[in-house]
Parts: sequence; C-alpha cells; structure tokens
Amino acid sequence: LCKECTGTLIPFLFSNCCPLCVSAEYIVAFTGYFSAKARSLYISSALRGVGDKKLEWHIVPRENPASDFPSDFELVHIKQASSSSLLTLEDHPYIKRVTPQRKVFRSLKSPEPTAPCNGTHDSQKWQSWQSSRPFRRTSLSLGSGFWHATGRHSSRRLLRAIPRHVAQILQADVLWQMGHTGSGVKVAVFDTGLSEKHPHFKNVKERTNWTNEKTLDDGLGHGTFVAGVIASMRECQGFAPDSELHIFRVFTNNQVSYTSWFLDAFNYAILKKIDVLNLSIGGPDFMDHPFVDKVWELTANKVIMVSAIGNDGPLYGTLNNPADQMDVIGVGGIDFEDNIARFSSRGMTTWELPGGYGRVKPDIVTYGSGVRGSGLKEGCRSLSGTSVASPVVAGAVTLLASTVLNRELVNPASMKQALIASARRLPGVNMFEQGHGKLDLIRAYQILNSYRPQASLSPSYIDLTECPYMWPYCSQPIYYGGMPTIVNVTILNGMGVTGRIIDKPIWQPYLPQNGDNIDVAVSYSPVLWPWAGYLAVSISVAKKAASWEGIAQGHIMVTVASPAENDSEVGGELTSTVKLPIKVKIVPTPPRSKRVLWDQYHNLRYPPGYFPRDNLRMKNDPLDWNGDHIHTNFRDMYQHLRSMGYFVEVLGAPLTCFDASQYGTLLMVDSEEEYFPEEITKLRRDIDNGLSLIIFSDWYNTSVMRKVKFYDENTRQWWMPDTGGANVPALNDLISVWGMAFSDGLYEGDFTLADHDMYYASGCSIARFPEDGIVIAKNLKDQGLEVLKQETAVVEGIPILGLYQTPSEGGGRIALYGDSNCIDDSHRQKDCFWLLDALLQYTSYSMTPPSLSHSHSRVAPPAGAERPLPQRLEGNHLYRYSKVLEAHLGDPKPRPLPACPHLSWAKPQPLNETAPSNLWKHQKLLSVDLDKVAVPNMKSYRPQVRPLSPGESGAWDIPGGIMPGRYNQEVGQTIPVFAFLGAMVVLSFFVVQLTKAKSKPKRRKPRIKRPTYLQQQTATAGKTPNV
Repeated sequence: LCKECTGTLIPFLFSNCCPLCVSAEYIVAFTGYFSAKARSLYISSALRGVGDKKLEWHIVPRENPASDFPSDFELVHIKQASSSSLLTLEDHPYIKRVTPQRKVFRSLKSPEPTAPCNGTHDSQKWQSWQSSRPFRRTSLSLGSGFWHATGRHSSRRLLRAIPRHVAQILQADVLWQMGHTGSGVKVAVFDTGLSEKHPHFKNVKERTNWTNEKTLDDGLGHGTFVAGVIASMRECQGFAPDSELHIFRVFTNNQVSYTSWFLDAFNYAILKKIDVLNLSIGGPDFMDHPFVDKVWELTANKVIMVSAIGNDGPLYGTLNNPADQMDVIGVGGIDFEDNIARFSSRGMTTWELPGGYGRVKPDIVTYGSGVRGSGLKEGCRSLSGTSVASPVVAGAVTLLASTVLNRELVNPASMKQALIASARRLPGVNMFEQGHGKLDLIRAYQILNSYRPQASLSPSYIDLTECPYMWPYCSQPIYYGGMPTIVNVTILNGMGVTGRIIDKPIWQPYLPQNGDNIDVAVSYSPVLWPWAGYLAVSISVAKKAASWEGIAQGHIMVTVASPAENDSEVGGELTSTVKLPIKVKIVPTPPRSKRVLWDQYHNLRYPPGYFPRDNLRMKNDPLDWNGDHIHTNFRDMYQHLRSMGYFVEVLGAPLTCFDASQYGTLLMVDSEEEYFPEEITKLRRDIDNGLSLIIFSDWYNTSVMRKVKFYDENTRQWWMPDTGGANVPALNDLISVWGMAFSDGLYEGDFTLADHDMYYASGCSIARFPEDGIVIAKNLKDQGLEVLKQETAVVEGIPILGLYQTPSEGGGRIALYGDSNCIDDSHRQKDCFWLLDALLQYTSYSMTPPSLSHSHSRVAPPAGAERPLPQRLEGNHLYRYSKVLEAHLGDPKPRPLPACPHLSWAKPQPLNETAPSNLWKHQKLLSVDLDKVAVPNMKSYRPQVRPLSPGESGAWDIPGGIMPGRYNQEVGQTIPVFAFLGAMVVLSFFVVQLTKAKSKPKRRKPRIKRPTYLQQQTATAGKTPNV
C-alpha cells in the first residue's frame, strides 16, 4: 500500500496461490534410478491393482536434457484420482512416495516508481488478492530503495566511499594475485537463464532449459546478474571468472516454475558432477518433500549448495527453504557499513516447533545491499536482497574450492566449517540475525588450506550469559523447576557424507565452577546424513540449587565416526571428538506470580496447512507461517515481559504436562489447535487451584472463511482455510465451564482505552461472560460485513475485553481479549503491551486496574442469547495437520492423549579443574594453524580477459584492468589523491633521512697538521669575551 491508500480494504480472495498443486498431476518418486521403460512398467503394475478399469492416466512427457538418462521420479496425470488409487501406487515396492505436482512462483522486484493511488478501488475487492509470499518459492532480490534500510538510525554519521566490486571488497584480488581464479570448479546457476553472447563471460560450459519456453536466454536479467556476481570477467567482476559455468534455466519469463522442473534439473546437476550450486530462491514450505529430499541427495553427492535465507526481515522466524536446511549454506545480507540489512530474514528455524527449539540460521552473512552485477545484455546494474548475497558466497566458495590442491577434502561440510570458523562476528548483533558472522574470504582460504577432515558444532559453545550474541538464551537466567532450556546444535561432519555418534555424549561438569548445579540431557541424530545432524541439549537446574545464585559451567564431549572412504581395511573409520562448552547463570526460583507459561503446543502454522493471517487487511502476508513463538513473531512482547521482571517459559506439550502450582499465569495467544478432553478437565482444575489464564483470540467466521477461500485457475480447485485467525470453537470448549465464549463477529477499528490509542485488527468479540465479570466494549467497524457484502457499518458496544475472578476459594482469574495483532510483530500497528501488563497485574496479583474497572466503556456482560456461538467449518481438513484430531469415518475425533516428554539426564563425570573464562575465541577448527598458510604479496594479477569477438566493442579492454563507467570515474577522481599521498610519502622519506643524518655523530677524520700561524689565528678567533 502507498501512504494515501492505507484505508483501503485489501482483497483476500486470490488465485494462483495455495500449495499450487497442479490439477491431476502427481510426482511419483521411486526408491532408485530407473529407465523410462522400467518406470512406466512399475506405474502400470501398481495402477492395475486399483481394479478400476475406467481409471484414466498417462505419463506426462518431459522434454529436457535429463530425459535421456535414468530418473528417480515420474510425472503422472491421473484423471479424478481417488485416495485409494494413490495409496495403491505407494504400495508398490519400488515407489517411495506420491505427491502433487506443485507450481512455483517468483516475483522479481525491480526498481520502478510506485503506482499512484487514485480514488477508484474497483481492482481492490475481495476477489483479486495477488500475494507476494504465499505457498511458494520466490526470488530473493529487491530493487526498492526502501529495502536498503538497515533498521538502525542515527541523525548524522560519517559516510565512506564504497568501491563497486564486491569481489574486491572481500579481497578476492589477493587470491587472484596467487593465480586462483576458480579454474576447474563447476558452478551451476539455477535461475532465469543467460544470453549466449554476453560479453562478461568467457567459460559458459553449458546452458540448459528446463521450462516449457523454447529459449535459453534470460528475459528478466536476474539470472544474468547472479551469474555475473559469481563469474563475470570484466566491468563488474565476479569472484571466479575462470570457473566452469553451467546455466540452468528453471524459471520462465513469467517467473513460473514447477517442482518437476527442479527435480529434473537437480538430477542433471548430479549427473554433471556440479561442485557448487547457487539457488537464489526460497519459500516457507520446508515440507515440500520431493524438493527437500532432492536437495539432500544433491549435497550427498558433494554438491555445495548456497541459498538465500529470505527477504522477510526484520521479522524473526522468517527463514526460507532450502537455506534453512542443515546441509545447505544459508546466506543473510548486510550493507556496506556492516549492518544487518533490514530485509534479511531472521532465525530461528521453525521445523522443530512446538516440541523442540529452532537451529541457528543464517549460517553466514555478506554484502547484499546495493551490489553491482552484470546487466541483461551488457553493462552493470545494482540489486539488493539475499538473492544478491547468495551468489556473493557462491562465488567465494567457487574461488576457495579452486585454491585447494586436494579436492577430495572439499565437500558441503568442510566448506561450511571453513566459512563459519573464519567469519568475523558483527558487534551488537545476535546469532539469529548474523549466524556466525560476516564472510572473511582470506581467513576462509587459510583455514581451508590447512584443513583436516573432522567434525564441528554450530554453535561451537553454549553461553547463556553472553549478550547480545546468544539472544534469546542470555535474556533469561535459569532456575530450579523451570522448563528445560533447549539448545539445538548442528553437528557438521567433514569426514564423510554419513556418520554416527559413538557411544553417548559425555557430560563433564566443572566442580570449581559449580557445574554440578545443572543437569543436562542430550538427544541426537542416530545417523548424520547428509554431512550433518543435530545435537539437542536440554539444560535444567539441580534441586540442590533451588535457592542458589551464580555461574555454572561444564562441557559435553561428543565423538563422531565416519566410514573411511580410502581406507585399505574393510570397515575402517575416521573419528573426531568435539567439545561443547556450557555456561549458564542460575538464580533462585522466582515466585509463582512472576512466572508466565506460554502455550506453544496449540499454535499451528503453515506448512503444512492453509492457516490464514490474523489481520485480513494484510494482502502481502496471507499465511500464518512464523511459528507463533515468543522468540519469533512475538519477540517484542517477550522482551517487554522480561523488562517488566516476568520470567517466560514455553510449553511444547499438552496442558497435562506442566505443574500448574509453579506458574501464576498461562498465556494463550492465537491458538489454532484443538484440545484433548483431558486438557480441558485439567485446566479447569488448575484454575480452581489458583492458576490464572489470559487468552488473546482472533477472528473465526465460517462465512468469511468460505469467502477467503481461493480458486486456483491452474488446479481448478478451491482451497479453504482450515481455521480462522484462531480456532474459536475450540477455545469456547475450553472456557465454557465459566460461562464464557467468543463470537463469530469480525471487527476492526481505532479506539482509545485508558488513554492509550488502540487498533483492533480483524478481531472477534466476546459473546458470553459471567454477570459478575468486568467487560469493556467499543464502537467498531463490522469487517465481516465488508468482506461478505462490501458494505461498511459501525457497530456500537462491541465487547472486546473481559476480566473475571473465579468463585472457588483461592481460584485463579481469567482475562479474554478478542485480537492478538497488537502483541504480534507480524503486522502490529499499535502495540498493547500496556494492556498485557495490566492483565498480568490482575491475573498474577489480583489487582484490578482502575483504568479498566472504572472505565466509561464498561458495559454489562453479554449473556449470549441473541445469536448462536460459532461452529466448526463443515468439511474442514484440520485433522490432517492436527496433533489432537484424527480422521474417523469422516467425523474427526481426538487421538489418544500422548505421553508427556521424559528427559533422560546424562550421568555426570565431574572434572576438578578450572573452566575456561572466555568460551568464544575465534572458532578454530582442530589442527588449523592460520600462520602456516601465508598470503604472499605477489605481483598484481588479474584474470585473463578473453579476446574480442567480431563486432564487439573494445571499451572494456582498458590497460591495467580498470573498468569503464562510473567506477572508472571514481577511480579517475582518486588519482590526484593517490599522487598527493605518494608525494607525501617520498617527502617524508627524505625528511627522515635528513633528520637521521643530522643527529648521527660525525666520524672523526685524521687531523692534518696546520701551519703555526693558522693555528694561532684560529685560537684567537675562537675566544669569546666574557660579559
């Protein structure tokens, strides 16, 4: 939206979105690679078992360079496929999985003026929402100047001149001087193609087209730009101009692709033994199984994949796939002043929620704002985005790989180890923004050229006292009785594509540093594949330290083994032992009133289901995909609660799995999940015994849900949301015993409450509330009416806030509010943290805020008799994604209640020695000595420039390797400066020499005997009269 259109209602019904499963087309994945004839026979054999002679199906032909080779998948068109026919396919012994064919979009954002707003809004109705980030992998480049912002502001600061060539800024020319230019390394660019005679490239080995367009050329310029950052040889020079460039055109000029195109192209890349692959696309769907599986297969075949982390910053929990995978190098963006770019996505990964905790991503950051690269046909252009930062790292990786004599040592794990061990940490930035820090090409070169195969950890240590880098761990001390703190560490195995942990990790507390005051539990990947695995560390406080305060330290020892590929003995293994230092701050257990428990278990998000955003006006973000965690899109709320002295813990299990006597308030925000009957019973008992409850709900209206479904013109299918912004019917089941309920009304509007400006964004109202409770009502716009009938109406007296003291002796308190957007970072316009403070004062201390109890907006509690309560949408598919429901004869029912998580605490092996005082030293890999790998000062060497072809301009062949254009002008402007500095250096040299000559004692010369008369004259002249 532009500024003048902020009041326009954003349409919500959109096409060409959803998981974009192409109508009647399915990807049939096999257990191995088979010929086309064998694949056809297996599919025919499987479908004959269906027993439906009228079943119409055929194999969709795929005309691309991979069609002549065996493949591990087939694209099949099955007309009116039933679930039974698909299950029959999967029953075949050689068929691994059947998944829908997906359409993949990208939207390239190039610099162009914003369209002016006008008074006509016919195009912005609820029938035409085109979203920029739903269900799809998108290009991660930016052109708008707005996105060049860094998120930090100062009124005045010194601006330094920025050289144009990012390769030279990162000192690639030092490696060029040593004769390393990427020679012998195969690098693949998966993008929009490249024109055949582009003057910037001299070693384009192969161009392949995987789309349905009959061209190999780039019609958009994005693929050309990315290839230029990696391998351009002139003007805007790339990192590795002599590398072997393989161009994979996987996107059409309409910015469309399909999963099957990627799968075929990935197979071809494996066949061609590609070394480095750049993928400047991404999307939130880490559950696109064929795509994710193929990425694993790529890296297992020693393809080093570099991918952009996403342009969805500064919001946390916005990582894109495949950059969020352990085996992929995920790249974030910074500007030329080493600030994290505002657009760069932040961690953590959300795969592990709700039961676990996310991993550290991005892996590394580098320049991604205002970077120069090759233009579509010639010349240079500037782009911004992590789509730009990704080829910077891919180019650096290509150049680094060419410097290693023993190429067998270069693999996805060893390269990532070198990059993260050499990265320069940015001050004042946490690990979910910068990963391990800024790319340092020269240090990475030194590490890689003294590297020995080994295992390493990311992060390499756990220090819950180190802020801000270790945020959020450092933001809250641990204490006895609290939920265990989970740290998800990635194990990188540079010894081989597969590995295992020998025996069990060993926990060794330092006794002089009170290490015996903490308990540690460890779970880990049974197999490290490909090149990586996880090490989940749960940290808790021992009972004897319930009233103790101080620092406790210890470390975990992990031994990793991998098969030795070149070992002459059968069964030989390589082993590597790594140490994970741990340092925590322990405080006495806080009082119950200060402890808040966040319910994570009942939050659902995309993927895998269509869970719509909580604010219907947000056309650019229709999906709820940030994890709804206190360290992702509720980060600001968490920071606020910590600043107010509250201790916030996360519940990743059912409500039956926590001790309510330990907590003052249970906080439920934007819950989409159903509840087990046992959970409902226990919560009622807990509240009777003193636990308090705060619920922030959101909209739920079945008519609106049907309206905001969308018709995909490609699939010819309707897609329906599985819940509204929150699952109001489930919440009503939870609170019905107290005579409370939310309505299916949908409201929005600005208002003032307790002298605070508030905005209600697509919230619901309170339909029922106990008569002795406190209810606040406001005049709001009926957004549901606007969505359904495009009519505007203001409704008076909408109950939005309720406070209630339960009648049982010592019972807890309940607070309801109908909208969560004011505490959600995703689309928050006006925060209501003050309201959360007031509600916590009420629930934790039984202090009713006078600004609410005596508010002129207080009304009589609604009895709820005038309209029925909202019902679940008939035919919804929530059971497909729910942890609570399961299908049962078309009528979903609750699953059996799962057992609560049980941690097996490691048996300590105490050490009576002093722990290291500083856990963070520059992350040195074992057996790496940077001093042994010198960077010589050699004569300036530049990559060889290819001869001009007939008719080609010679403007680029300027002596000395100076490039034309604006960069040349900048160089020309600096020549007088360099001349002056040179003259000053020469002058200083002569001044120093002259000074030395004067101060140096003169050597006595042999005296020559003078005549007597001269000696007398001299003696007379030398006498000075006394005064």
